[in-house]
Amino acid sequence: MGIEYITIAIVVSLFCLMAIGVPLGASTLLISVTTAYLAFGENGFILVSSAVGKVMYKHALMAVPFFVFMANVMERSGVAKELFNSMAILGGQLRGGVAVQTVAVSIILAAMSGVVGGEVVLLGVIALPQLFRLKYDRKLAIGVLTSSGALATLIPPSIVLIVYGAEANVSIKDLFTAGILPGILLASLYIIYVLIRVRLNPSLGPVYDAPEAKLPFIQRVAHLKGLILPFILIFGVLGSIYAGIATVTESAAIGAVGSLIVAAARRELTFTGVREALWATMLTAGALIWLIVGAVSLVGIYNILGGTRFLGGLLTAIELPPIGIIIIMMLIIFCLGTFLEWIAIVFITVPVFTPVVAQLGYDPVWFGILFAMNIQIYMLSPPFGPACFYLKSVAPKDVTLQEIFLSILPFIGLQIIGLALVMAFPQIALFLVGLGG
Repeated sequence: MGIEYITIAIVVSLFCLMAIGVPLGASTLLISVTTAYLAFGENGFILVSSAVGKVMYKHALMAVPFFVFMANVMERSGVAKELFNSMAILGGQLRGGVAVQTVAVSIILAAMSGVVGGEVVLLGVIALPQLFRLKYDRKLAIGVLTSSGALATLIPPSIVLIVYGAEANVSIKDLFTAGILPGILLASLYIIYVLIRVRLNPSLGPVYDAPEAKLPFIQRVAHLKGLILPFILIFGVLGSIYAGIATVTESAAIGAVGSLIVAAARRELTFTGVREALWATMLTAGALIWLIVGAVSLVGIYNILGGTRFLGGLLTAIELPPIGIIIIMMLIIFCLGTFLEWIAIVFITVPVFTPVVAQLGYDPVWFGILFAMNIQIYMLSPPFGPACFYLKSVAPKDVTLQEIFLSILPFIGLQIIGLALVMAFPQIALFLVGLGG
């Protein structure tokens, strides 16, 4: 059977299994084992285990559970609530200021965790009730909160960038550095959008009514004590990476231990809290591992059968300028995001795309940032945008999923604009990398 027919059979089988409710990890693993057996007999099982083993030995992936644990501890330590209150006071009487501060807080939270789910849930619990109490426009409040929470896909230490870097054999440190300016770009677009909307219609974003917000600026700065511990933790994690003191995995371990120290300093470190954080980390990491095993085994067998060369040849054979091929790659990733988990998209597309990207003369670090920005769009996009479901799980009962999906549409448009800008001007991503030499 030709590789083109094998490709069609794999895609159809995957759709059928998922349609009847088989989890993605189990679907991809079942297809890979079946394909391997049909193609190579019993030796195919050895090929599957070999493909999985090569990925599981990648040291950088060990950073993922450490960062997830750090996020879970910080979620239970009360840091996020104090951080939000401090930033809201700093915004003072700026109309729409609490929404703007929500974006700023999301950047700091992203730098403390790299996990979208935890950040959206935290903001949903802390910021959304405050925005509703101040009578912000519901759609504006929901949209800015959900989109800001998804910045964790881009702001270091992004788990998306860690997994991409491990699979593409690209420096994770360079990816972290490259993600900073695009992340700030997207946050700036959100802030500009909010300020324009409340300028045109002041009723959409009232001023913060706390007495502290009415103090002179210098006195409001005194209320920023909630930022001290988060910034120490961020400096310890990211600073150790950029200074060359620790690898990404080692810095993740520093973050995990640092989160316990922060919780203890705040007198929020309890046996129950640590146990819950460990349990939540195990569930998250376990789910990711099964997705990795399934995706890697399928891609490994498909690659042995010549699938990667086949798809790479299709892409390079397209009579388009190089940037046109990059756009097609982005569209493929976007379409896959409508029915696949992001981690499966990484292991399915990166082995095919990165050699083509290098052949076209583009920097794989730049492509990694485009990839992460596309995954951020997937995090919000109906009908399966995970960030929307995360918010729904903690939002007031009168907030419907349909309302959330409608609220994030303008912000998806802003994300597409940001993606287009980084695509058109690669130095937005690569400038800081170049400075680092």
